[in-house]
Amino acid sequence: MIEGGHELSGQVRISGAKNSAVALLPASILADSQVTIEGLPNISDVETLSDLLEEIGGTVEWNDRTITVNPEKMVDMPLPNGKVKKLRASYYFMGAMLGKFKKAVIGLPGGCYLGPRPIDQHIKGFEALGAEVTNEQGAIYLRAKELRGARIYLDVVSVGATINIMLAAVRAKGKTIIENAAKEPEIIDVATLLTNMGAKIKGVGTDVIRIEGVESLHGCRHTIIPDRIEAGTYAIAAAAMGKEVVLDNVITRHIESLLAKLREMGVRLEEKDDQLLIAPRGPLKSVDIKTLVYPGFPTDLQQPFTSLLTKADSTGVITDTIYSARLKHIDELRRMNAMIKVEGGSIIVSGPVKLQGAKVKASDLRAGAALIVAGLMAEGVTEITGLEHIDRGYENIIEKLTNLGANVWREEMTPNEIKQFQNS
Repeated sequence: MIEGGHELSGQVRISGAKNSAVALLPASILADSQVTIEGLPNISDVETLSDLLEEIGGTVEWNDRTITVNPEKMVDMPLPNGKVKKLRASYYFMGAMLGKFKKAVIGLPGGCYLGPRPIDQHIKGFEALGAEVTNEQGAIYLRAKELRGARIYLDVVSVGATINIMLAAVRAKGKTIIENAAKEPEIIDVATLLTNMGAKIKGVGTDVIRIEGVESLHGCRHTIIPDRIEAGTYAIAAAAMGKEVVLDNVITRHIESLLAKLREMGVRLEEKDDQLLIAPRGPLKSVDIKTLVYPGFPTDLQQPFTSLLTKADSTGVITDTIYSARLKHIDELRRMNAMIKVEGGSIIVSGPVKLQGAKVKASDLRAGAALIVAGLMAEGVTEITGLEHIDRGYENIIEKLTNLGANVWREEMTPNEIKQFQNS
């Protein structure tokens, strides 16, 4: 529940990166001794992955936001369904278990539905390394007598495929070259962990990654990078309703494409060390954005940015070239009086309009973030259901927004409301 119209001010600390965490935890499988990862976000995806590590025999110990994984007694236990279906990033168990055990059985991944997101590039990479990959009864079976390095060209730039192939290749025999690799900061974070474990990786952050396989990897200690999408979401919320908001623990170069657009809209930004000050200073100007692979504008910020554009003068156009079907927030924003239409795959937002509180539903993680931004701006109270999506990627979001001055709270749904929600 959000009562809109409250000005935001103060400081908010950005948590560890969700999109790193979901790959770092499966990567710990590859070590032969314990791995400690510091700064993990307290979100449901991390909890699900730590449960999966325990299912295959790992020992997992938590101390605040630090996790220690002992993989010494892990086995190649099949993970055909169950928790695997709760998040898409469970597919990283494919690359990690294939690298460690030379076989794996993993259920088809779940998570947010954003239109077709095939894993064909992952499979292409595994097969190039020498694995046989089959789809049997809704699960992916991977088998290899041995893994051998190969030259792999990705037909599309894919973060998931780049990381998954990297996980399998670090313990393959010989050299692997991944061409047309993704460059996201989360890939560099995973490569840093693997390098600290003894892997030999070069070229991460460029479109060609070279890996020299090693026979074994040892444990290490690693600190996760800040979450650039969480930072971007709070920056957008601050641009919408902020007076002076400071983001702490942020790497600004990771969100430079967003910051460029906020400056273009007329938002004052000041960077200092690992902090970012956001201070809107008048009416917002509309802008056009096109989502692109990193370092372009992130698709994960398209939805919350759509909400911000409803407050800007004139018309803004958003084109998502990554997930063109990422449109489920549009109808919900219309319920709140937004003037939005979709034409030829582009989202056209006319503003400024005064949003009105309404009952809306988060259909996926970033759609939920968009509705929260809209609720902060709206007149009256906005009721958002589908919080399980938001909890997958935003740590303590109610507490963080409350500390900035928002009036946000949770209410338990009645049995009748739950039934209506499930049927909607």
